[in-house]
Amino acid sequence: MLPCGWQLARNGRQRAGSGLIAMEVSQASHQIIADLLCERTGQHLTENRRWRVATALASVFRQHGISNADQLVCLLGQPRRRSGDRDLATEVVEALLNNETYFFRDKPTFDQIPDAILPELADRRKTTKRLSIWCAGCSTGQEVHSLAMLFEDQKARWDGWTIDILGTDVSHKVIQTARSGLYSQFEVQRGLGVAQMLTHFEETPDGWQIHDHVRRITRFQQHDVLSLPPTSRAFDLILCRNVLLYFDAETRQRAFTRLENALADDGCLMLGAGETVVGQTRSLSPISGRTSLYAKRGASHDERAPALTH
Repeated sequence: MLPCGWQLARNGRQRAGSGLIAMEVSQASHQIIADLLCERTGQHLTENRRWRVATALASVFRQHGISNADQLVCLLGQPRRRSGDRDLATEVVEALLNNETYFFRDKPTFDQIPDAILPELADRRKTTKRLSIWCAGCSTGQEVHSLAMLFEDQKARWDGWTIDILGTDVSHKVIQTARSGLYSQFEVQRGLGVAQMLTHFEETPDGWQIHDHVRRITRFQQHDVLSLPPTSRAFDLILCRNVLLYFDAETRQRAFTRLENALADDGCLMLGAGETVVGQTRSLSPISGRTSLYAKRGASHDERAPALTH
């Protein structure tokens, strides 16, 4: 028996005498896949991103011996043969996620952290000597480990402090990679100089392993930014870069509410270069004179939010 996608397409061609019905079946399948992504992650597979579906799902097609979205949708509707089998829907969603990242990404923006944000927060937290940072949508962990390297490079300055850097992502697969701290030659060369590679990593037969003394202040967990904040403790700094671009306006507002609730009253939120709170939420506002940095609306940049002056 032919898989149901093929059967539907063949029947459509027999009835219509053309490829029109088959095309409609394919469009319907793409919509089902898009709805699955939205349901699981809140991300919208807009028309200008539909082109990448086949490429993104190529490995899933190969693994399951299929060649098109119609067949995939049919498989999604079938029960798993064994209880231990991996959930196909999860495979599809994780394949569709954009996990692009690299060390010290968007350096001019990132450099505001060591140059301005951390010095200000160090002054404001000098009594408690505790800093909490959240990287939402951390992918395979390069952003979290970039932050950890900043603290390691200034070890004397942060002696006696409790630093907690939490990386979260909706994808279980990328969180596993982030926890391992193991990267390929290609991955470590993106954003890192030779001195940084040799200082913070050890070359192994399997790749470049980040040192344990760098990883000790990091932790990772699977989490959706649209869910309740991952901890009850407010974060001094939140990085949520290039995550919100894939949400529609309503979903983006929900995400901003979650981020605002997780942010300390005098904390900072860093977004991606193509993202802004302007016209998106009333709870956050830009920090004057800075790029991609935001604070809670109503917080004085002189007294409550980091002034970010050198």
